[in-house]
Amino acid sequence: MRRKQANEALAEIRDVLLETYAVNDAMNQLLLAHLDPRAWRAQPPEVPSGTSSKSKRRGGRTIAAIFAHLHNTRVGWLRNSAPHLKRPAPLDPYRCTMKQAAAAHKKSAVQCLRMLTDALSTQPNRRVTKFIRDTYVPEWPAGATMFAYMFSHEAHHRGQILMLAHQLGYRLPVEARGGIWWWEKLWKQHGFPNRPR
Repeated sequence: MRRKQANEALAEIRDVLLETYAVNDAMNQLLLAHLDPRAWRAQPPEVPSGTSSKSKRRGGRTIAAIFAHLHNTRVGWLRNSAPHLKRPAPLDPYRCTMKQAAAAHKKSAVQCLRMLTDALSTQPNRRVTKFIRDTYVPEWPAGATMFAYMFSHEAHHRGQILMLAHQLGYRLPVEARGGIWWWEKLWKQHGFPNRPR
């Protein structure tokens, strides 16, 4: 009886992690759908560099480059951790359009969800057994930490996108900046039978 309950609890945790990752891309799509196109390639503000207040350096990636980085990182995870899965083409951070980024994100999200589904499986024949974030860092066993890293990476960059759009004068509407936190609505829109649990 206890073993059955433990297995059911683990299965529910796995299902919630997979649902959360599936909704993760809906958050990215929400930002893309509401982002002012003028913000897409706008240059980040310069920030002070070094000890002299007169010295300045470029402010970092554009919003376009951040979205390209998110997608291209997913492609790298797929290449390194699940080479048997088809990988979408990478995005050029200097040339991709918002429409191309939205389409690419949908494709890489589907494949990353397939990779995570296999990684979190209890089946003895699962193919995703390790998570290789990049070739220069140690590999990890595939599992919950893999999910946490992938979700945290994307959440971090969503925060950058929201902040940068605001700094550039193109603050996203509440439907986007608040919408990424309306998980019950995102779950419902995704067609999941249960709300977040």
